[in-house]
Amino acid sequence: MNVILRWLLDMLHRFVRTLDWPLLAALLALMGIGLAVLHSASGQNTAMVASQASRYGVGLGAMWLLSRIPAIQLRRFTPLVYAASLLPLVAVLFVGTGRSGQHWLNLGVFYVQPAELMKLSLPMMAAWWLGQNAMPPRLGTVAVTLAIIGVPTGLVLLQPDFGTAILVASGGAFALYLAGLSWWWFAGGAAIAAAGAPLAWLFYLQQYQKDRILTFLDPESDPLGTGWNIIQSKIAIGSGGLRGQGWGDGSQSHLNYVPEHTTDFVFAVLSEEFGWFGVVVTLALYLFVVGRCLWIASEGRDGFSRLLVGSLGLAMFVYVIVNGGMISGLLPVVGVPMPLLSFGGTAAVSLLAGFGVVMAVASGNRQKRR
Repeated sequence: MNVILRWLLDMLHRFVRTLDWPLLAALLALMGIGLAVLHSASGQNTAMVASQASRYGVGLGAMWLLSRIPAIQLRRFTPLVYAASLLPLVAVLFVGTGRSGQHWLNLGVFYVQPAELMKLSLPMMAAWWLGQNAMPPRLGTVAVTLAIIGVPTGLVLLQPDFGTAILVASGGAFALYLAGLSWWWFAGGAAIAAAGAPLAWLFYLQQYQKDRILTFLDPESDPLGTGWNIIQSKIAIGSGGLRGQGWGDGSQSHLNYVPEHTTDFVFAVLSEEFGWFGVVVTLALYLFVVGRCLWIASEGRDGFSRLLVGSLGLAMFVYVIVNGGMISGLLPVVGVPMPLLSFGGTAAVSLLAGFGVVMAVASGNRQKRR
């Protein structure tokens, strides 16, 4: 009996040995909060909650599989993964669907948003290239990295999806930053972007995107039209107070004042029902996840591992800041979901897959210390 028990325990250890338990615990807590808020925001729609839970299950499976692939193997296949991720980005421009552009591919059984896949493969490719060159990177290395970032970012802009394009590009930009690129490069890039803003306004931005910017500058200019979303979101956040109105008792969300309350504005529902305490706990979990990624990156065995894990952690920080700023009126509305809280499949699966890569590096770090 003892032999069988030891064998079972050994098999269990082999099954979970590549998982990073502190990181996994924080991710599970965020998913639990996400399902609880979704249950309330959807009007106790158990089918929607079960659907999201199943997507989390797929994402956790992808995370476990990727955690078992050594970082050296991930590095070897990175160019292939990057090239394969570009194909659906091109395809969506021809056969894609969406309310304000061509963002989704209909695969019959489910929809896939190709841009979400780039949130993992682009940082991998940037880290792959930078990791095999001298750091801080020289001009030629930077130019190639900018091309690696620019191609998928440009394809996402053509959909058009400005908000997601910024998030996709941020993963590569963080890889450059962590590789030691001077702040002058980023200041120059910001200056070029500022100089090109008038041209983007005239020739690129769609009318709904212009409305979002104008609404951000003055939400009260059209309170029953373009300003409705952000005004109602801010009311929901403010009405939560210190302890919130209680789970399932949020008036703004349940009376359908808050728009997209299961997707982009789900954090406003959390703020209304769980108040300041709920917001602090959730943000603390996000900060722990980002901090854990940076800790794992600092112990990476090679440049590829350090740059990749650091980029993925900092990119998640940007996702949280952008969504939080959007729903609170501090940033324009750009249609960016809150990680692991907003309803959606591709975003959740791709994000959890990214953490599988983080855990693969962490597993390699533990083996190095033995």
